[in-house]
Amino acid sequence: MPSRRQFLAGLAATAGLPARGWADIGGPAYLAAAREPSGTFALFGLDSAGSDLFRIALPDRGHAAAAHPVAPEAVAFARRPGRFALVIDCLDGRLAHRLDAPAGRHFYGHGAFLHGGEILATSESYFESGAGRIGLWSRSRNYARIGEIASGGIGPHDIRAWSDEVLVVANGGIRTHPDSGRAKLNLATMQPNLSYLTLSGELLDQVQLPPDLGQNSIRHLALAPDGQVAFAMQWEGEPGAAAPLLGLHRRGAAPVLAAADLAEQLAMQGYAGSIAFAADGSTVGITSPRGGRLHLFDRDGGFTAAFRRADICGLAAGPAGFVATDGLGGVLQGTAAALAPLRTAERAWDNHLVAIAG
Repeated sequence: MPSRRQFLAGLAATAGLPARGWADIGGPAYLAAAREPSGTFALFGLDSAGSDLFRIALPDRGHAAAAHPVAPEAVAFARRPGRFALVIDCLDGRLAHRLDAPAGRHFYGHGAFLHGGEILATSESYFESGAGRIGLWSRSRNYARIGEIASGGIGPHDIRAWSDEVLVVANGGIRTHPDSGRAKLNLATMQPNLSYLTLSGELLDQVQLPPDLGQNSIRHLALAPDGQVAFAMQWEGEPGAAAPLLGLHRRGAAPVLAAADLAEQLAMQGYAGSIAFAADGSTVGITSPRGGRLHLFDRDGGFTAAFRRADICGLAAGPAGFVATDGLGGVLQGTAAALAPLRTAERAWDNHLVAIAG
């Protein structure tokens, strides 16, 4: 595993490089991938009102992107279970690096930067055993792979930097294999969990769901400014169950599982596609493209509002609360009182809207 000395050496190696930042490309607030009417795919940089600032062609459909916290770079991941990720220079509009999963591994569609952007962590699976792994890559070494750690479970999906030394991992519990496409291979025995890991692989804390929710896959994560973690779930059990789709957690405490009233919970169709906290951390939202819903909760798990929008999925903090995207080209502003269109583009937005730090 990389040592602290190696991390610091990597940071020092980048200290003399000319500064290139997101401001050099207009200061985008968000990254979002989309399918265009021609059938091509592209990554877009959007401002806080949802207007385009740049477009970069992608070779295929992606899942999510990780935005570097300082440099105008994005890492776009192939859809699960994918074997490559693309480091894109958003200023020059070019492919800077291609990351290939090591033999026997595949990516799960998400990544996170730590140590000021020096280290990229990626969610992966060792597919012959199903064991979850977190790959570690060094930006100052042209994104060379420098190690990996156990994820704490099977099927790690979303990962976030809880601090510069700690990752929080959504181990969804679902085993997949590239030769089986997107088939889910272990639904009867899945055991999702939320794990907190150091970069050296130490497991600091782990949250498991009750046995009757063992088929509630923990998929996506959001962080509040004070470190509270919210997780979105997707129900893999019998259809028609009103399983909770939002969880809230603070390290060292039991999780809070939250649900809307019965009619609204059923309308979500067991699927939360994206999750985000408002900028001040007071409200958390989850979306369901299957149910066409945005649900809002307070930070204690109290259900506060529901809004309807067909195929809504992407969600991030916005100036007035939230910004969301849908599969019909819509960019929307969500507040405690309303969900209103900001614009409609001629494209189908993909699942995630990624906020850029700062």
